[in-house]
Amino acid sequence: MKRLFFAALLALAIAAQGADYVIAISIDGMGSSYMQKLVDSGNLPHFKQLEAQSAWTADARNDFDVTVTLPNHASMITGRPVLGAAGHSWTNNTAPAAGVTLHSNKGSYVASVFDVAHDNGKRTGLWAGKRKFSLFAVSYDAQHGAPDVTGKDDGRNKLDVFFCDKSAPELTDALLSTMSSQPCQFAFVHFAETDTAGHMSDWGSADYNDALELLDGCVGRIMDFAATNAALKGKTTLIVTSDHGGKDRNHIQADDPLIYTIPFFVWGAGVTAGDLYAFNPVTRRNPGTGHPACTEQPQPVRNGEVGNLALKLLGLGSIPGSAIGAQQDLALTPPQTRKP
Repeated sequence: MKRLFFAALLALAIAAQGADYVIAISIDGMGSSYMQKLVDSGNLPHFKQLEAQSAWTADARNDFDVTVTLPNHASMITGRPVLGAAGHSWTNNTAPAAGVTLHSNKGSYVASVFDVAHDNGKRTGLWAGKRKFSLFAVSYDAQHGAPDVTGKDDGRNKLDVFFCDKSAPELTDALLSTMSSQPCQFAFVHFAETDTAGHMSDWGSADYNDALELLDGCVGRIMDFAATNAALKGKTTLIVTSDHGGKDRNHIQADDPLIYTIPFFVWGAGVTAGDLYAFNPVTRRNPGTGHPACTEQPQPVRNGEVGNLALKLLGLGSIPGSAIGAQQDLALTPPQTRKP
């Protein structure tokens, strides 16, 4: 009994330590219902592992107003909704025109998770499956990134690594190569195959399911690496979510449950396995099948939590100007295990 007691204390101590490395993974177009069907049929072993070992929910939400790729990823990295005074205001879903950045579009600087991590001396990287993610590279480059006024001047380029417009296996190879040689303390990975298959062959089609099975394998490679690499083992947390689901061959109807219902997993260092809503009974509300606006309180878990949650795990403060998860109060352990 005494051994079990001290083992439990050790587990809680490890969970409280946070992480030295955070890898955020976005599966483009992965709606919860499509994912769960394949998990239940035994076709997604690594997502099944995530369900068993993560703090997670299948009832997370994307942006209330806009359910397309680039605006939702802008929300993930800035901690802002798309629209409104607190929003990042990026509604376009194509590559930016020459000279256009998140900041020029908004009319003011839009800080990101890359800013906070980089300015605190962390290496950052973005690996993306679509060319339009160049929006983030140009917005946070040496010309358009904000001056670093935190401690040592690490420069205005907030992204140490940018790799885009490649297949998921290629992106995974590139990520693991970097994490082996010069690891990024914050890495963001975007896989596009499920969205491409959904648009071409319908969400839930055989092609879509094949794409999700491919990405399950890529996620599994990253999980295995994080669990076995000498530098990252026990010090790495993965955040896995999506920008939207889909229906038929599209995902523009923002009030459709098949489109707005997405998963959100947190796995690794600083995490206890269980239901995110049970862990956050006061600050987050499970929406069930509902579609709560960004003004309702408490909010559901949203994909826009990614940036501020990653910074919390790294022991850093929230993104300036952010609104989603800005209190950094998303708990990853049960209430009874936390200090008052």
